[in-house]
Amino acid sequence: MRKQLFPLALGGLGIGTTEFVIMGLLPDVAKDIDISIPSAGHLISAYALGVVIGAPILVALSAKFSPKHILITLMALFTIFNFLSSIAPDYYTLMLTRFLSGLPHGAFFGVGTVVASKLAKEGKAAQAIASMFTGLTLANLAMVPLVTFIGHHLHWRYAFGIVSLIGIATMLFLYFWMPKQKALRTVTFKEELEFFKTIKAWHILTIVSIGFGGLFAWFSYIAPLLIHVSNFEEGSVSYLMIVAGAGMVVGNIFGGYLADKKDPIKVSILLLSLLVTSLIIVFFFSESKLLSIILTFICGALAMSLGSPINMVMLKSAKHSEMLGAAFLQAAFNVSNTLGAFFGGIPLVFGLGYNYPALVGAGMAIFGVALCILFLKRYNM
Repeated sequence: MRKQLFPLALGGLGIGTTEFVIMGLLPDVAKDIDISIPSAGHLISAYALGVVIGAPILVALSAKFSPKHILITLMALFTIFNFLSSIAPDYYTLMLTRFLSGLPHGAFFGVGTVVASKLAKEGKAAQAIASMFTGLTLANLAMVPLVTFIGHHLHWRYAFGIVSLIGIATMLFLYFWMPKQKALRTVTFKEELEFFKTIKAWHILTIVSIGFGGLFAWFSYIAPLLIHVSNFEEGSVSYLMIVAGAGMVVGNIFGGYLADKKDPIKVSILLLSLLVTSLIIVFFFSESKLLSIILTFICGALAMSLGSPINMVMLKSAKHSEMLGAAFLQAAFNVSNTLGAFFGGIPLVFGLGYNYPALVGAGMAIFGVALCILFLKRYNM
């Protein structure tokens, strides 16, 4: 990884940690502030809502400034709001600070995606973007389990305190290592928005919102799948999540490499097709412990391998609107998270087994494949 890209990866580590660590600490939070676990679950939704709302708005407000200053400012907001989460006195205050913590998330990755592509060597843009998302994958592999352990055995508030420290470190590295660049906006905001009046823009966002929701349909219910279908001990799930995290690290690197070598929309078709196949195998063969471990790694890898290719599709499509496009893409990823969890949960409402969310996920991913093929035929990138 190039020195200039390290601050982006470090920021991704902090963002990934705060986004996912709350899931493992929900019982601790619920007990401490005297609420139910379902109510505590709304803290996850509040963060996701912040991402969706903040991504386009903050990019729109800041695009005329230097990317270095934008990134530092976004990380300052991220750090402050996570610190406030660590000292929130009650449920409603914590809900507000979680929402505010999500606001800089999409904007940071949106700006960072364009910055990484600009800093990349010729033909290495997707791999540079993948370098930024390395922090997100490492968060799932190591940081989230570590911070969850600390939060559970000491206090859940320490988790957000640690995230705040990562935010401070990110600001320092951005200040010293991120080169100065001119403002990325080359047209007016009104002209930037013209791209989002086209079917092409919403075609890409729909691919992400629905097609990528397939992996979240699987991942949202992976713990009960492993416990009740694969028959792993409950205490083993945290170790199996590390397997998924390792797959994400490998997949992120692989996806970036492929997207630089081949047409990124064709890469997306390939990877989504592999995801469909893997999720169908999960549905039929999750009773096998060995296969479950292998499939957890493979599905984790495919989950993150899709990030760089679809970002490259957006960057190539959104001429003069790259930063706003990348920010909207982050919002779409959070929409896919929500849709995947919602549709994946429908079979469970009707009493079907915990392997059925994977089948729903395969259906969503098939829809994504179809949308990608239609995009390729229509726009011939």
